[in-house]
Amino acid sequence: MLGRSVVFLTRRSMALLSSSSSSSASSASSSVTAASIASRRGLSTTASTSASSAAAAAAAAAAAASKADAPKITTHYTIHPRESDPRWKDIDMTREADEADVVIVGGGPAGLSAAIRLKQLAEANGQEIRVCVVEKATEIGAHTLSGAVLEPRALDELFPKWREHENKFKTTEIKHDEMYFLTNSGKIPLPVLPYFPMNNHGNYIVRLGHFVKWLGERAEELGVEIYTGSPASEILFAEDNSVKGIATGDMGVAKDGSPKDGFQRGLELHAKVTLFAEGCHGHLTKQLINKYDLRKGRSFQTYGIGIKELWEIDPAKHKPGTVIHTCGWPMDHSTYGGSFLYHLDDGPLVAAGYVIGLDYTNPYMSPYREFQRWKHHPAIVDTFVGGNRIGYGARALNEGGWQSIPQLAVPGAALLGCSAGLLNVPKIKGTHNAMKSGMIAAEHIAEQLKDTSKTRLHLDKYEDAVKSSWVGKELDAVRNVRPSFNTPFKFIGGVLYSAFTFTTGGKEPWTFQHQHRDNESLKPAAESEEIVYPKPDGKISFDLLTSVALSGTNHEGDQPAHLTLKNDAIPQDVNLAVYAGPESRFCPAGVYEFVTDESNKQKLQINAQNCVHCKTCDIKDPTQNINWVVPEPGGGPAYNGL
Repeated sequence: MLGRSVVFLTRRSMALLSSSSSSSASSASSSVTAASIASRRGLSTTASTSASSAAAAAAAAAAAASKADAPKITTHYTIHPRESDPRWKDIDMTREADEADVVIVGGGPAGLSAAIRLKQLAEANGQEIRVCVVEKATEIGAHTLSGAVLEPRALDELFPKWREHENKFKTTEIKHDEMYFLTNSGKIPLPVLPYFPMNNHGNYIVRLGHFVKWLGERAEELGVEIYTGSPASEILFAEDNSVKGIATGDMGVAKDGSPKDGFQRGLELHAKVTLFAEGCHGHLTKQLINKYDLRKGRSFQTYGIGIKELWEIDPAKHKPGTVIHTCGWPMDHSTYGGSFLYHLDDGPLVAAGYVIGLDYTNPYMSPYREFQRWKHHPAIVDTFVGGNRIGYGARALNEGGWQSIPQLAVPGAALLGCSAGLLNVPKIKGTHNAMKSGMIAAEHIAEQLKDTSKTRLHLDKYEDAVKSSWVGKELDAVRNVRPSFNTPFKFIGGVLYSAFTFTTGGKEPWTFQHQHRDNESLKPAAESEEIVYPKPDGKISFDLLTSVALSGTNHEGDQPAHLTLKNDAIPQDVNLAVYAGPESRFCPAGVYEFVTDESNKQKLQINAQNCVHCKTCDIKDPTQNINWVVPEPGGGPAYNGL
């Protein structure tokens, strides 16, 4: 057991050392790239999805015809297979393989809670099991971003005495809840009644990256093997079509897709069961859902984008334990969105952020710039005056809720946490549900591992257990909140219906369905009003380049872009021609930029080094032409307690 662990760790350590060396050598190419973001603002209205889809379909057909003539942007092997590339003819493509009882993809709250609970149960049952967590970030917590308000229910179950732990992560007990509807220049207080999901009595403000790091330390104390800087790039399948494990990413592939002299194959890690805890819209989870048709009979998922900053503010304005949420301005009545301001008892720190539903309709909208605008509202701006911004990041989040939970288990694998879509939208919380799902999965695994003859586990009772637990009951009770904002009554209808369903506890005998996928919601640019955003002042609001630099994002420059395009012609022939290039605005990191080439034509440039791994492009791209995959080991943001 120990020998196998050492082999895996030694090879991974060598890969990380190689990554570090090449990163230093190519620091110029790995730096943040400037992007031209359109400065426009207008009112979005209800989309004509059919008209939008028809326009996109016609343009996509033209793009398909011109695909061969399009400039080559994507060089990744998932689009251009190595088997047909003569440059790979003599390259040894064999991979070493290792065995574990349980492999967990993702070192976030769900994955680590599953690992911890597995080891706790193994100790209680007198079992010795090997549990391995593979995490793409170079350290646990470095890719973790959330508000975050922690509801401690699952943590109390996992570690009943966590409050007494000598190395406990920092917490701020919530003392005061405020909620406002913002007008253009003022605010209207909204009630936060005891039975409303937004009531935070008994909850804590935390820096989620630090909390996740603490969980990782507890997991390692119990004997969990955690391999950071190890992105899982492929799902491995057995002959009987069950999941048999994952493979980590290759190292040493040049930007043009050719092998470098130091090319190194990834590793295979096989297991009796593989748990996917990648977070929202994980690229392997997406493959698993498609392969096994896990959304059959369920709704598609819907999403939002959350953008966050961490500020050191004037101590005189600091109110530790205060939680403020707003809705209304700068969103119009058709666009779902809102903000948060959390005062942490950790220096004079405030976490500020904005969430916008990715079903917005105006292609000229920039979620990043909407967030910057919001900070200048008269009821908000004073918090930041005299302060210093110290952190920035973004991520997508699930908004589909109960209706959008896919089938959660297949032979050899199960989905946890945000990979399963367990966020409670009106609560704006998912950590407690993610942790509980991991714990439930662990309990079912521990029971099946008692039969030592099993080589592959099928957690066929896991989904029912999740839905019958307090996780399922909580999500069922608020199932109609998010889709109620997409009725003809828009924002006002959603607010009124939400108050009704909070009062009834979600006991109404009907369930609203989501109307369309987020990528289908954009109107053509010709039917939309351009948006003019205020110029950032460099004190309260900032340009995108400055913000991305604060995220610590870095990728090896000489590697294929992990933002892959199924058709390199579509960005120009569809996205730019029909929607005025929305990827240059919906990306919160300046990855997508339309530049003028030598023939004076606009073409897409992908600044993959900027990517903060939020997955928004994979969700919002109108024709679903963008497919996000993991970059080489070591790439991504370096969040410090976001």
